[in-house]
Amino acid sequence: MSVFDVELLTRDTVGPRDRTATVAVAEDGATLAAARRLRHETFVVEQSLFGATDRDDVDDDARALTLVALDPTGHVVGTVRLAPATPGRDLGWWVGSRLAVARPARGHAAGIGQALVRAACAHAERLGALRFDAHVQTANVPLFRRLGWRALADEVAYGRPHVLMTWAVDRVTRLAARTKAPLGPLLTPLAGGPSGLGGDGFRGDDAAPVPGSDLVAATDAILPSMVERDPTWAGWCAVLVNLNDLAAMGATPVALLDALGARDASFATRVVRGVAAAAQAWDVPVVGGHTQLGVPGSLSVTALGRTADPVPGGGGRPGQAVTVTADLAGGWRPGYRGAQWDSTSARSTEDLRAMGSLVARTRPAAAKDVSMAGLVGTLGMLAEASGCGAVLDVADVPTPAGATTGDWLTCFPGFAMVTADEPGRAPAPAGPATTAACGALTPGDGVGLRWPDGRTTPALTTVTGLGPA
Repeated sequence: MSVFDVELLTRDTVGPRDRTATVAVAEDGATLAAARRLRHETFVVEQSLFGATDRDDVDDDARALTLVALDPTGHVVGTVRLAPATPGRDLGWWVGSRLAVARPARGHAAGIGQALVRAACAHAERLGALRFDAHVQTANVPLFRRLGWRALADEVAYGRPHVLMTWAVDRVTRLAARTKAPLGPLLTPLAGGPSGLGGDGFRGDDAAPVPGSDLVAATDAILPSMVERDPTWAGWCAVLVNLNDLAAMGATPVALLDALGARDASFATRVVRGVAAAAQAWDVPVVGGHTQLGVPGSLSVTALGRTADPVPGGGGRPGQAVTVTADLAGGWRPGYRGAQWDSTSARSTEDLRAMGSLVARTRPAAAKDVSMAGLVGTLGMLAEASGCGAVLDVADVPTPAGATTGDWLTCFPGFAMVTADEPGRAPAPAGPATTAACGALTPGDGVGLRWPDGRTTPALTTVTGLGPA
């Protein structure tokens, strides 16, 4: 049972200890029945907001959660409900409702209402929400404002004035801040000269054209913790991420090099097996590298490819359509649920080459492979390098059945490519991957998430600080 102490959740004075309560999910019939009795007493008897009952279709949605506040004797003294806003597929848009507190437990000192709201926000984000709304009675608006909620519109609900409010889910912003935000100032010393950081037109790309040649180079290091925890998978991913970087520029891969550190030969063998398996799967040779034993685990791979006309990540312009192409097969890598989706390890060389050559065969205005910043963060980098903003239509993004929208838009997805091009120009077929137009580049900056009700919520602003390419 998920249980929270009111004192922890309110961060304010909660009164004497004998008034402390806990917030938990109503997981048994008796607790759920008590919550519904409190709802009935509040919304039907006391407020006359409903006629005979306040029950609705949300109560029959198996995905809905009812939270309850329990006093020290175990009695329900408060409740709130949260559920996806749309039937069918969960789009990451959740709604809270039926916030009720028993009369004896009301008041700022008790903190029951704000504890329930905070717990609902925490559960919504845990369940993958990227947007969390509520229709709030006008008397409760100050409470929600104190808790960081923002008003969207004055509306009438159930015949009474309400305010549609939203809580800012900052999951995408936190991911971008953790993985990409330091890059602009950090890499400034490398940007000098005509070819620094890829040169004009390619600054911010994950791969880089080699001056005076048709070579494109990409290099990535794998997190040391991942190398130690899952060495064979780390070897596979080191190849995967670099070949995806080449694919985003429309380059044909020709060779790989690896640099491996390991505590002993046995451990190094497990990493090498992963690198070799991936190299064989994509049919790209490992032509050299460096290996050192007796050191902490570390791994980086460099990939070389060829193209006479690389596709930039910053070639987009406002008005162009955004398309996502993703491999939806597979599932979460064991131990990395919600973070790493594995579709590639079960694919044939033919399938991998078909997906990897998508950009080369399509020649879009701009392209980036989805990597550690997630799909929204990657779109943000493409837009930033293109000197514009972007909007993503959440309902149109190709998403596997086994992933929540929140996880899918913030994970490493195995193979997924974001491209921008003139509206109506469809990408070339990408083998087993699924392609859909799901947004647009816009004037301004940052990325907004557009929802089925037509509203757009901000997801992030600047990603890397590298600026236009």
